[in-house]
Order: sequence, then C-alpha cells, then structure tokens
Amino acid sequence: MGKRLIQQRRGRVRGRYNAPSHRSRGEVKYIHDREAHDGLVEDIMHDPGRSAPVASIKLDNSKKILSLATEGMEIGDKIKLTNSKDEAEIGNVLPLSKIPDGFMVHNVELAPGDGGKIARAGGNSATIVSHEMDKTTILLPSGKFKTLDSACRATIGVVAGGGRKDKPFVKAGKKWFAFRSRGKQYPIVRGIAMNPVDHPHGGGSHQHVGKPSTVSRGAPPGRKVGNIAAKRTGRR
Repeated sequence: MGKRLIQQRRGRVRGRYNAPSHRSRGEVKYIHDREAHDGLVEDIMHDPGRSAPVASIKLDNSKKILSLATEGMEIGDKIKLTNSKDEAEIGNVLPLSKIPDGFMVHNVELAPGDGGKIARAGGNSATIVSHEMDKTTILLPSGKFKTLDSACRATIGVVAGGGRKDKPFVKAGKKWFAFRSRGKQYPIVRGIAMNPVDHPHGGGSHQHVGKPSTVSRGAPPGRKVGNIAAKRTGRR
C-alpha cells in the first residue's frame, strides 16, 4: 500500500492543510442597513491570511464594523456610509450610481446587499467606466469590464497594503509561512519526481509517468491523478 496522496490529505481539511481561521479578525462586509451613517476609524489592524489591513470602524449607532483599510486612511478619520453624490470622497461607501466616472473603488458588491466581493486584495481597485440606466460598467483589476446593478455599493479609493509583492521572499522558509497562513500547499512537488510509494506517477529509472496519464472519472482516490476524465489530450 502506498501513502495517501496530497490531494487526499487536503480533502480531509485538517491540520496543515486547513487555514487557521481562529486568528482572523472577522468578516469584512457592508452592513445590510442601507441608511446613511457616520463612522469613526478606531483602529487599523493586521489580519492574518489577508493581504490588506483591516480598519475597525464605530458607527454613529454605536455598532462596530470591520472594513478594508483604504490607502491614506488613518486612525481618527471620519468616513460616511451614504447615498449622497456630494460625499464621494476616499473611504466613503456609496452606491455605484452615485460615484462619478473615473473614480477608483474597491470592495464592490456583485449583487446589491452581498457585502462586497470585487477588488479586496491589498493595492487593488476597480474603476468606474460608465453609467447607463440602472447599470454601471466597471473596469476590474484583471483588465476586464463588468456591468453591475447600480444599486451595488463600493468604497472609494484603493485598498491599502499595496506593493507587498515588490519585496522578494529571498528564502523558501518565508514563502512557506506566507502560504501556510492561508492553508495553501508549498512547495508543490511533481508526481513524477516522487517515489512509487508516494504517487502513482513516481519511480522508474528516469522521470516519466510510465502509464497513460488520463484516468477515468470513477478511478479510486489513490489513482485519480493526471488528466481526469479528459476528452482528449495532445496538440490539436
């Protein structure tokens, strides 16, 4: 009997393959209440497993929420959750319909009320391109255009924490810890570089699969690696 494959161990969602969520600061999303509120930035914190810092904001109704910190935000700053076009300033939360063309936004909702889904990584932002009837087109960080309901909310400005990729990891240990905080696998080793006990592709006098790499959909977990249920392989 061989060892369990990494895919099998990851599927159990235990131990080293599970992101340590107990250290998370909490859920970062907009409140369901769409009424206007004033807020005060009480603290800006590091959130493990998230590339952007998180701001703790106290609203005028004494409720505390977590928000992605906007670039330039400081402790003591005042922000607004508003529906007024006149208050389109950095850090404020507005519906897309109230944000002028060309503004950079982040934490954009995909559907009204979902709390924010788009452009949430450190240094990311989307750009308001145009408004038409009850639809707004935005330019995503990937370069693609997306049309959303104008009632979706967004925060004006760029997510703080940009430039994190400019500094090199230098050594593998630093990268291991960075991946570990998110429950990701590092390093990723090729199956053909392993021994037969570790992987179906392992072993042999040189690195080659040694058998067809296409497996059926119903293959057992210990064999189900490679091109799973591929209709075809090779060059067209």
